[in-house]
Amino acid sequence: MTVSSIIIVGGGTAGWLCANHLGKRFSASTEFSPQITLIDSNEIPPIGVGEGTVPAIRQSLKYLGISETELIRHCDATFKQSVKFIGWNQQSAPNYYHHVFDFPELRSPDQIYSWLASARPEIPFTDMVSIQGHLCDVGLGPKLITQPEYAGVANYAYHFDAAKFSQLLMKNATEKYAVKHLKADVEQVKITEMGDIESLVTKQLGQLRADLYIDCSGFSSLLLGKSLGVPFVDKSGVLFVDTALAYQIPYESAEAPIPCSTLATAKKAGWIWDIGLSSRRGAGYVYSSSHTTDSAAEQDFARYLGLQENDVNFRKIPMRVGYREKFWQKNCVAIGLSQGFVEPLEATGLLMFDATAKMLAELIPSSSSTFPVVAKQFNKIVRAAWDNVVDFIKLHYCISDRTDSDFWNDNRELNGVPDSLQEKLESWRWRTPNTYDFPNKLGIFHWENYLYVLYGMDFKTSSVHRESENPDLTGQCSRRFTELNLKLDKHRDLINKIKQYGLKKI
Repeated sequence: MTVSSIIIVGGGTAGWLCANHLGKRFSASTEFSPQITLIDSNEIPPIGVGEGTVPAIRQSLKYLGISETELIRHCDATFKQSVKFIGWNQQSAPNYYHHVFDFPELRSPDQIYSWLASARPEIPFTDMVSIQGHLCDVGLGPKLITQPEYAGVANYAYHFDAAKFSQLLMKNATEKYAVKHLKADVEQVKITEMGDIESLVTKQLGQLRADLYIDCSGFSSLLLGKSLGVPFVDKSGVLFVDTALAYQIPYESAEAPIPCSTLATAKKAGWIWDIGLSSRRGAGYVYSSSHTTDSAAEQDFARYLGLQENDVNFRKIPMRVGYREKFWQKNCVAIGLSQGFVEPLEATGLLMFDATAKMLAELIPSSSSTFPVVAKQFNKIVRAAWDNVVDFIKLHYCISDRTDSDFWNDNRELNGVPDSLQEKLESWRWRTPNTYDFPNKLGIFHWENYLYVLYGMDFKTSSVHRESENPDLTGQCSRRFTELNLKLDKHRDLINKIKQYGLKKI
């Protein structure tokens, strides 16, 4: 019953991330080292629009031995320091806020109360506790060219071409970790009387067998959903956006500035992402098909891009919002879109793919007899992580003060807000969030993420004044920004230098 072979079905970002994490884990083992094989099809193209990430991806890339310089050179990658939310509140001035990646420089929770009671609404919360919003607004990169790979003066993630990123992951997995790569179309999944997967029947290679099968087949969920019949937990009653229009736009010139943020601009039926790569922009309109028509969405999107609707052919992507009831069933585990998806806001897709792939690599036992025990643990953790993601994404919508459409009004209806989020919001009306609200260390979003979104969107907490240990935190951030402003390169200049000279290895 030794696990001697693992087959991954699907060669997109999720599949190759999983292959790398498994390869890394087993390459260091002398006693337990199953053969890892990835099967993908030329007939099924990957979704390929997941171009935004969060800082956790840096830890994974470094852990997997992937060069940051190579990432930037070969994946059109740029740096991402925040999500810039534009127009999510109608009453705010300015009409945007940053969810930055730096941890807030708070010495005490009392400093939040000081800010709430200061009666200085012209100073955004982010600017009081971090310099990173300033760096984004003036277009500066998060590191010096003299700093080594994966180091910086501010926390950061990346924007990159998703298809090229998958190719980089494939190269790393096959060359460094000896992952076997097969091209084949799965035509049939054979199931045993006990409900396990017995084999995969492929068009080109016949029957293939393994001890563990990993489903990275995308929205189709070929193994876990279609073949093993694991039900889907629909979350469309909580998160309304279910359709995306995607488009790629060239820069006006080779020297055009590159934003250091994902731009997320609110619209009447959803929001538009705008991501700057080194060679182009990638944009998309994510909307609720229950609150607008496809034709109206195309018009809104074309207007945002400054194009005539008849001159463009948008790529339309239907999205099933929710997750599987289980993620590990019998001898099959789902990673990626086959596991679940909520929407692109806050780059939760790639974040979940990476986190669950790494966890799977650490939990796989050497004997299949232990699968039921490990599966129970895996399912519990991943379910909690998905619920955490759903809460955090819903937060952005349900605390907005926009009243210009049914979409925003419906998002505030309590019957669409999870009880877990309602309880937190009720508590936070009388006190600020703290780390005790997030006891699960394996949760995806934490205290600092909620702080940036809550107070970026002018959430009202009773401002009972308490003396702060360091009331001049805003001044400290301002002085540090002034110092770094003289040292840091503009974002495009930094990318060009890295492409030309490369970064030092750590």
